[in-house]
Amino acid sequence: MTFRKYLVLAGVTVFAPAGDSMLSHGMKQVGNISLNHLPAVISAVLNPWVAAGIALLIAFVIFNMTALSWADLTYVLPATSLGYVLVALIARFALHEHITPIRWIGIALIAGGVGFVAAGPALTVPTSTPESAESERETAVAASTGAER
Repeated sequence: MTFRKYLVLAGVTVFAPAGDSMLSHGMKQVGNISLNHLPAVISAVLNPWVAAGIALLIAFVIFNMTALSWADLTYVLPATSLGYVLVALIARFALHEHITPIRWIGIALIAGGVGFVAAGPALTVPTSTPESAESERETAVAASTGAER
């Protein structure tokens, strides 16, 4: 795997927890909102922490799309699950949330599973492009034409 692909996976891993954490912090400042009260939703989006969280989550989606363009979902999601560790650390030390020992154990198990996924290939089934599919058809037609002669 190239350095650029590692950067994409790192972006996916970091942007999601950072965005979620900023969104959480901002929403705690804003308070309860309802979709039935549109001005409150707009006001929430204009909170700097919420806006920054949304921007980071948009970056996460872009990086996630990039990763999914060259790797299987079953590789990308587990490989980026180290974000759960980051979320726990941010929640504990920046947002001052209490995390129970059983949650820490669950997070450790998730992080340990990353090693199993990382040991396998990023793409389990080669994808065929329209060009390669056309080339395969032409080869099959040529072979069948040659067989009839």
